[in-house]
Amino acid sequence: ESGHEMVKRKEQKNKILKKAVILLSGGIDSAACLASAVSRGYECYCLSFDYRQRHSYELKCARKIARRFKAKGHIVIKIDLRKWGGSALTSDKIKVPDAGTQSGIPATYVPARNLIFLSLAGAYAESLGAREIFIGVNSLDYSGYPDCRPEFIKSFQKTLNIGCKSGVEGKTIKIQAPLQKLSKSEIIKLAVSLGLDISMTSSCYNPEKNGKPCGKCDSCEIRAGGEVSLL
Repeated sequence: ESGHEMVKRKEQKNKILKKAVILLSGGIDSAACLASAVSRGYECYCLSFDYRQRHSYELKCARKIARRFKAKGHIVIKIDLRKWGGSALTSDKIKVPDAGTQSGIPATYVPARNLIFLSLAGAYAESLGAREIFIGVNSLDYSGYPDCRPEFIKSFQKTLNIGCKSGVEGKTIKIQAPLQKLSKSEIIKLAVSLGLDISMTSSCYNPEKNGKPCGKCDSCEIRAGGEVSLL
């Protein structure tokens, strides 16, 4: 076997081992995570959730984005979080508040959403032999959700590796949150630089059926502020 062939075989082996699960909602942040993972050479397996969210239009965007970045796989898991509601995104009895009208944790917080999503992403990653999970959480330009904080991500990663076979065997799974300390304008610039057409994404918490954003919610306001950087 020639030296060239040995290098090629090693590269192929590394490529097979370099798998990542991407939590893909259909918004700018998760799409930027996918684009970032692809740019780093990961074989990407996207995971989205149909939890009967008010803004389910984002799932159409997620499918398009996964195809755009040639994800190796894309699974949409159905979980009915409306069974207990507790959020403006999973209950028609709770109104999506306009931006700036609430203090503290807003009504759009979905109880333990990222805890649920990351648990399933961990199971999926372990079944694939993937060692990385990408999630688009952010602690700068965000709505104040407790499950977006760095301490939550750090804690969950530890718990995941304690409770799964791969972690016990030393094949730890790392949770990547590459957008954690970026502003929304920085996230948008990164996404665009990696080839994302941001018009493919949806951020609104209360869009019309055709995906037209309400322009009033927290997420719409944060996105609009970030998009100013592109002007």
